[in-house]
Amino acid sequence: MRRKKRKFSVCNMETSFTEILNSNQSREEKLRLAAEKIRQLKGYSWVGIYDVGDKEITNLAWAGRSEPVIHSFPKDKGLNGRAVMKKQSVIVNDIDKDEDYLLTFTNTQSEIVAPVFDASGRQIVATIDVESEMENAFANEDVIFLEDCARQISGLWSE
Repeated sequence: MRRKKRKFSVCNMETSFTEILNSNQSREEKLRLAAEKIRQLKGYSWVGIYDVGDKEITNLAWAGRSEPVIHSFPKDKGLNGRAVMKKQSVIVNDIDKDEDYLLTFTNTQSEIVAPVFDASGRQIVATIDVESEMENAFANEDVIFLEDCARQISGLWSE
């Protein structure tokens, strides 16, 4: 299944990741800066960027209250795993009602995960994971925003 590329960006110049991506920073620092930018732009409490390997999903960068409790987990587990398996974004606005939720923070109530596709649009190479301390924190506009951010940072997986 090939993902259609958007012909427009929902992000304006203020939210463009071009400056981060073109900087002389290390890949790790670029990912950390991207996570922080996503967090600040929408006022999210926590943003993580995860690498999707053959068998595991591993946290590469995060921004927010603290580092995640679980740094890596099997590729088919958690909401990240669901997003990878379904090849689409996942929103859970009440994590207590979802059996796939993996504990990252004890006070998380809502989570959204957007996949990051490779240049071909066929393979998921990473995810952007956002968590909130409020129930019903996320809507379709967050999906659109995060999928656009994912498209913009996808080049970090071709370096």
